[in-house]
Amino acid sequence: MSDTGPQTGTEPQAQAAPEERGPESEHDPAAPAPLGVPRIPTGHAEADAHLERLADADHLATDGHLEVYEDVHRGLRDALTALDARPGPAGPVGRPTVTPG
Repeated sequence: MSDTGPQTGTEPQAQAAPEERGPESEHDPAAPAPLGVPRIPTGHAEADAHLERLADADHLATDGHLEVYEDVHRGLRDALTALDARPGPAGPVGRPTVTPG
């Protein structure tokens, strides 16, 4: 014999099916998530642009991070190389003179 009358509130409540739960209860640890690492401006526009590119990794799965990191590294390396290649003040020309002492 089954009871089809009104529920009294003492019966255990049924668990909601996953599709009935709100999005806040669905957590996928493998989903992309911002790392929350602050990027402090350097004052050098080109370097700052490359560092801002790191934010792209926040929206990618882990296997996509390497491409972003390599791109940023390449850009920063090129920017530093360009700084080294700039002509600076001319150094001494010729051989240094040594005076016997």
